Amino acid sequence: MGAGTIAPDRILHEMSDLWVSLGKQGEGEAGVLRACSMTLVVAAEESDDAQAIGETLAALMPEHPSRAIVIRFGEAGRALSSRVFAQCWMPFGHRQQICCEQIEITAPDASLPDLAAVALPLTVPDLPVILWCRSPRLFHLKEFAMLAAIAQKVVVDSGAFPSASAALQELSSALTAGHMLADLAWTRLTRWRELVAQIFENRAQLPNLLLISDIVIMYRAAATPTTAFYLAAWLLDSLDKIGVHPLVRFASDKGEPTGRLSLVELRAQNKPDAIASISFAEGRAAEVRAGGLLSKTLLTALTDYALMREELSIPGRDAVFERALPRAAKLALS
Repeated sequence: MGAGTIAPDRILHEMSDLWVSLGKQGEGEAGVLRACSMTLVVAAEESDDAQAIGETLAALMPEHPSRAIVIRFGEAGRALSSRVFAQCWMPFGHRQQICCEQIEITAPDASLPDLAAVALPLTVPDLPVILWCRSPRLFHLKEFAMLAAIAQKVVVDSGAFPSASAALQELSSALTAGHMLADLAWTRLTRWRELVAQIFENRAQLPNLLLISDIVIMYRAAATPTTAFYLAAWLLDSLDKIGVHPLVRFASDKGEPTGRLSLVELRAQNKPDAIASISFAEGRAAEVRAGGLLSKTLLTALTDYALMREELSIPGRDAVFERALPRAAKLALS
């Protein structure tokens, strides 16, 4: 459908027709099962790889079945258009297909103030609405707040923002205002935080926590990324609970500028060796050193699918993230 405006009731009618068609296709077989646990709204640039977005959503559906509404913003003067189709899969060992709806809307920036009125009737009643904003440019548009207002949670990636400090200040302000947020830059830290926690699950290492005087975080980027500030904030918050208040130092290791973390060290005053360290090695391996021992572990590939899969598994507020964000914002200003 292409026109100057989009009628939500027309799209709902098209979805109804879609299910009738799918039901007829499934006659004589095991049939088609409709599955939905949320509405996932994706705000993206028209220049984004549509196939990659579609593949990510298709991979998410078996664990997080949803009605997906993909809004792709394009050049000025382009007419609003929409189409409706289904994402289907067949679980291993079963003959019944499971399907979810996907709505794709293409719109110019000028239509942003009106899209909340279009998207809201398309959401599934009584189920959560998650808005994944893939574009920092869209997030910074004043009218974006109107679209964000239809969602219980907004997911962004501060790692894609031009300024880590500005991104953290903006997200911290939104959090203070009561908005529920998720940041994929924070999600990238899950494995790093797990590795730090595993070091001190060893009771022999616990006394060393009280000796920590310095934290060194290195990264492969020209400027300190949001992940570095987040990791420092989480470590400081955790150590505050036992009365330890170390200094934090950030540094670039001048390696290939991938934007990822390369090293975290927990050091004690006047001791030449770190109490514990985790460093990024070749491939996706991480080297963990603690108590004179060295071990290696594999870090998972941080694809959009892996990051969103983890975030969609958190139905409400992430209390640890919400404590880390304001502190990370303060660190970015110091």
